[in-house]
Amino acid sequence: MTTNEQLFARAQAVIPGGVNSPVRAFRAVGGTPRFISRAHGAYIWDAEDKRYIDYIGSWGPMILGHGHPAVLEAVQKALLEGFSYGAPTAREIELAEAIIAQVPSVEQVRLVSSGTEAGMSALRLARGVTGRSKIVKFEGCYHGHADALLVKAGSGLATFGHPTSAGVPAEVVQHTLVLEYNNVEQLEETFAAQGDEIACVMLEAIAGNMNFVRASVPFVTKLRELCSKHGALLIFDEVMTGFRVALGGAQSVYAKLIPGFKPDMSVFGKVIGGGMPLAAFGGSREVMKQLAPLGPVYQAGTLSGNPVATACGLATLAEITKPGFYEALAAKTQKMVQGIAEAGREAGVPIVTDCEGGMFGFFFANALPHNYNEVMATDKERFNRFFHGMLDRGVYLAPAMYEAGFVSAAHTDADLAATKAAALEALRG
Repeated sequence: MTTNEQLFARAQAVIPGGVNSPVRAFRAVGGTPRFISRAHGAYIWDAEDKRYIDYIGSWGPMILGHGHPAVLEAVQKALLEGFSYGAPTAREIELAEAIIAQVPSVEQVRLVSSGTEAGMSALRLARGVTGRSKIVKFEGCYHGHADALLVKAGSGLATFGHPTSAGVPAEVVQHTLVLEYNNVEQLEETFAAQGDEIACVMLEAIAGNMNFVRASVPFVTKLRELCSKHGALLIFDEVMTGFRVALGGAQSVYAKLIPGFKPDMSVFGKVIGGGMPLAAFGGSREVMKQLAPLGPVYQAGTLSGNPVATACGLATLAEITKPGFYEALAAKTQKMVQGIAEAGREAGVPIVTDCEGGMFGFFFANALPHNYNEVMATDKERFNRFFHGMLDRGVYLAPAMYEAGFVSAAHTDADLAATKAAALEALRG
């Protein structure tokens, strides 16, 4: 049997760091990455055939669990019809219609292949529409690895302790304003000084790349108010949260708390592709008509709207729009985090948790963090020990304390009970 260690040694010889996305490298937590050989339902198996309860779910898209029969059938049928055409298909229209039907702020969408591509394109469109250069993002929010957005981002960059990335020239990010998450006063000061130069503000309303941190209602309310007043576009990055925290995404959660609330543009990924490389960005017709071939803002992609990916996404959306799906998913997620919290209390270890829909987070701290600096002040070493304790007991969590986790419809009560039991042992160990 080939071991994880052997595969990692081979990988490091031919792939930088042995991985094709940095957080997979286990650099934050130490040890050897698990090389996954197969997955089914709520479980994944590594190269040594050890089974794990999976709370990563390919970083969010596997909301139904791995290998859902209806999704498999749709993908298999699509494969027989062809892998890629480089031409329009009916399924592209159907997927766009399915997204628009659930997200009232979106009237048109453009399909792309990755969250990074979607975020980058939305940013370009916002600048093209407004004729302005400056953009606002927040510390700890990650919107893909486009140069202009790779400043004080979370996720893999937080893991390695870099505030930005080498290879990003200062002149490229000179128009990127980075503010503290949930800081209303700083937001007001920035718009007072530079509001008429700001093209857009990009926000993860429930941040998933500094673990799980919510934007406060006063913060989102003020953000909407200031963008409207100064003519800047408010972009909700829903790559993680879209169709994951609720059927209408994070914006639907805030719309229930803020009368009339909606963003100007939205960025989607992960769940809408069901695990295939697929993402999208959208907004009003007035904004989207500025895209080529109608308008002057250029964006293109050879594999955009791939027929296999759209089949996977449509089949996934068909399942999650069934009555009662999100209520059941949210109940499982709440039970999961309650188990972690109860294990902490029983072990005498301070743990705080939060969740929405099928997305969750937990921190080794006495109170939930509200921004990046507060996340950085939580107990990283305790998390690292806990991560390995859980891994040894067959529970696969994100290998960095800066990542949110995900529960799927395939997780059972037995899985949740096993997770709590493993947590208690790991905390006492």
